[in-house]
Amino acid sequence: MDSTGDYQLLCLENPLLDIQAECDESMLNKYSLKPNDAILAEEKHMPLYAELLSRKHALIAGGAAQNTARGAQYILPEKSVLYIGCVGQDEYADKLRSACSAAGLRVEYRVDENQPTGRCGVIITGSNRSLCTHLAAANEYKLDHLQSPKIWDLVKKAKFYYVGGYHLTVCVPAVMALAKEAAENKDKIFMLNLSAPFIPSFFKQQLDETSPYWDYVIGNETEAAAWAEAEGGEVKGKGTAEIAVYMAGLKKANEGKKRTVVITQGTDPTIVAVQGEGKAREYPVRTIGAKEIYDTNGAGDAFAGGFVAGIVEGKSLEESVDMGQWLAKLSIQELGPQYPFPKQTYSKA
Repeated sequence: MDSTGDYQLLCLENPLLDIQAECDESMLNKYSLKPNDAILAEEKHMPLYAELLSRKHALIAGGAAQNTARGAQYILPEKSVLYIGCVGQDEYADKLRSACSAAGLRVEYRVDENQPTGRCGVIITGSNRSLCTHLAAANEYKLDHLQSPKIWDLVKKAKFYYVGGYHLTVCVPAVMALAKEAAENKDKIFMLNLSAPFIPSFFKQQLDETSPYWDYVIGNETEAAAWAEAEGGEVKGKGTAEIAVYMAGLKKANEGKKRTVVITQGTDPTIVAVQGEGKAREYPVRTIGAKEIYDTNGAGDAFAGGFVAGIVEGKSLEESVDMGQWLAKLSIQELGPQYPFPKQTYSKA
């Protein structure tokens, strides 16, 4: 399938406004933060976000799947990618919309009147980053928004659905509505990202509910190992390639579409397993010098963006993986999960 530019790709997860600023250790001390850490915000951290905004800062439309959506739109024709999630009714939501608009990404947010927009304060001290996240409205997405006439019409028109695993902690019925819509239509594709080891470890029941509908599942080697540990049985303790083959062979709701499993391994080759093949493929990553790497935050999201763009454009698995590696390489040369402008054009390795 080729992308026609009419919002063929719909992404769902938890939107966050990343507010990044370079600071000194006094800022860390003021909010009891560590120089290289990631925490959920407490009440004492609430003034942090306004203080970061008062400094020289960068605003990034964050949240893992929103990073991926921006990455896919970076490659695809205009008006190819739509993102949905939940935000508050506040200035942070306005800033998030502006950041997405600048990236060419269409958003259709549910607006929660009781919770503020989710924010992630990123304090940069030298080569260290301290992340302080207030999820807030991101946790309030509801199925009725997805099924509202305006949004469901967009769902029906889209051909590819991408869901970040973090949303399994928020609204499983919305995930399943997209999964079943794809399974019932032979020309639609459902993709899920494992997102983090705690998803298979602590939300296994929710993840298992979606697994028969995976046409593509993406993760890294740590997430794959966590999934195998939670799954147990013969796959527990296996290597990454064996885990990928096992995942690919799980029972599928629509047997007319073979499942593909994609597992990244940092600088080691990316593992790809296709249902029925019995053996995993390996694709080497693009090389990059250590001095060229600025920030690896969001590299996995960028890979997913490039890979998904390739699938939307009807590229081969090999080229789609390379598109993911290309975009990840660009991203880690930027501050935070961003992509260089003016836009660069993909070329094969």
